[in-house]
Amino acid sequence: MGLFSLFFSKPHSAKLTVTSGNGFHLRPVAKFVATAKQYQSDIQASFQGKSADAKGVNALLSLSLEQGDTFTVTVKGKDAEKALEALSTLFHTLMQDDVEVSVVEKEETKYESKTIAGDIIASGIAIGPATRYQETQTSRASTLSFEEAFQKSEVELNTLNTLYADNKEKSNADIYLAQKELLSSLKAEVTDLASLEKNIADASSQLRGTKLEAKIVDYKDILQRIKAHLGMTSEVHFPTHPFILMADDLLPSQIEILSHTSVQAVILKETSLNSHTAILLRGAGLPSLIADYTAIEEESQIILDAHAGLIVLEASEKELEAAHKRKIADKEAQHSVFEKRFEAAKTQAGKSIKVLANVTDPDSARTAKEEGAEGIGLLRTEFLFKKEQPAYEKQVEAYKAIFAVFDDVTVRTLDVGGDKALPYITLIQEDNPFLGIRGVRLFNTHPEIIAEQLHAIFSAAQNRAVKIMFPMVSSVEEFMEAKAFAQNVAKEYEIDISNIHFGIMIEVPSVLFLLEDFNKVVDFYSIGTNDLTQYLFAIERTHATLKTNDLSPALFDALALIVSKAEKPVSICGELAANTEAIPKLLDIGLETLSVSARRIAETKKTIREQ
Repeated sequence: MGLFSLFFSKPHSAKLTVTSGNGFHLRPVAKFVATAKQYQSDIQASFQGKSADAKGVNALLSLSLEQGDTFTVTVKGKDAEKALEALSTLFHTLMQDDVEVSVVEKEETKYESKTIAGDIIASGIAIGPATRYQETQTSRASTLSFEEAFQKSEVELNTLNTLYADNKEKSNADIYLAQKELLSSLKAEVTDLASLEKNIADASSQLRGTKLEAKIVDYKDILQRIKAHLGMTSEVHFPTHPFILMADDLLPSQIEILSHTSVQAVILKETSLNSHTAILLRGAGLPSLIADYTAIEEESQIILDAHAGLIVLEASEKELEAAHKRKIADKEAQHSVFEKRFEAAKTQAGKSIKVLANVTDPDSARTAKEEGAEGIGLLRTEFLFKKEQPAYEKQVEAYKAIFAVFDDVTVRTLDVGGDKALPYITLIQEDNPFLGIRGVRLFNTHPEIIAEQLHAIFSAAQNRAVKIMFPMVSSVEEFMEAKAFAQNVAKEYEIDISNIHFGIMIEVPSVLFLLEDFNKVVDFYSIGTNDLTQYLFAIERTHATLKTNDLSPALFDALALIVSKAEKPVSICGELAANTEAIPKLLDIGLETLSVSARRIAETKKTIREQ
């Protein structure tokens, strides 16, 4: 959810601004470091007079970069220019994808019994005896050397990263990748257990008091993993009966252990909503709160209401019965939403709304199918172009794989420029790249790349109906030139494209005043609310401090204008389409096709059915 500010002060240096509300924390830092290691050049990051090796997670984290901080990356070496371009592009993507965990709104619930308030990590409700976390340290003889224990820990983390990535649990995979890179960064700095413990203690002290303090738990997790290989383990004994666990904090690796116990919920005293422990608890679906549990007696029966953010002490029979009913209702609701993901989304009045998916590659297309999508409303083709210019054959293979999943597919041509750069595409440096060469304007600046992409799409389609849309179109002439370009490509390769439909993304406000003319030439429209909003309000959608109101009446007036004037099919593929507060308004306007991320499909359908 952010954007980097890129200003070249000299040939091989750039200023990058942290725009994520989470700061430049362990997971994005790990990915940044992993990319930096691919280049031979020396890469340094500096902030407020302090410099750090950008190829070391531990070093980069020591800068404690938070939202709004601007740091400088300096690259020296024979591949410096290529490295800097790749890191700058990656940094933008990391900031944009790093969605800040929002505080869950608490339900208004009244209890007669005494309660303790807390912050919600994961919603839900649980009833059971409160059990304090207790561990005992044990030691056994180990034949492994420190170096061997270190290596085994690296292998374990790599295996976990691969396992979760294969299971499409991206947040879990990212956590283990981050820990693996963090461990790797310590390799050159430590020689034995004592030096490792000192290094971790020093790094942790630098993080205390910063927004990155929650990452200290990852250092502890790494230390415990290595100690276990050296024969020093922590044993925790959990009850065999259902229980609610109380702990100061937990290590990320302990969440997997918890999943094999009878735990019903978790209360943590010293974690944060952004910690890896919290992320894993949410992923595990365990109701959990951050709260001070010191007043709770061991084994006392409590209600953990993670809808209201409350712990209920000495609950009455009436309150226990209500909590039990809510727990059953939650389970049924979750099951119902997921089970109905393949069913059509119809409003209370019986109007059918098509729910499509925004996808980024063949894997996400298959995931979207499993999540109940009825087609692809936005295929972002940039995944093919990120590291190097893809060969024609590679593109054809990828498009074929995606077209095999769905009959209804809308492909967006390459959309780079502005805030999205590629290491092998040279664009002139612009004072305001958001208003410069980007989207459909690449047809003029880099025609060979677009021609090859269109050729690949046409070949992969194999006479099946496919929609192709051009991004950032601002005039009818621009669309006509792009369509003619595509037709010429088809003519050159003697491909029949009577099965291809051409449309535009509505992102530029000028289109709103040209719809009558566009109606005569386009086959369809897709509204990209992310960019349309930023251009309506003249605020970069990923700006570090300026924010737009996603539910602004002005935006909905613009959408209503589009729907009322459009004579061709209209869909919406921006983030607004999955906003549960916005969906009722979108349906009232008359939108009948929404395209959302795969994980929001079931919930979007549920919201539609409630209207």
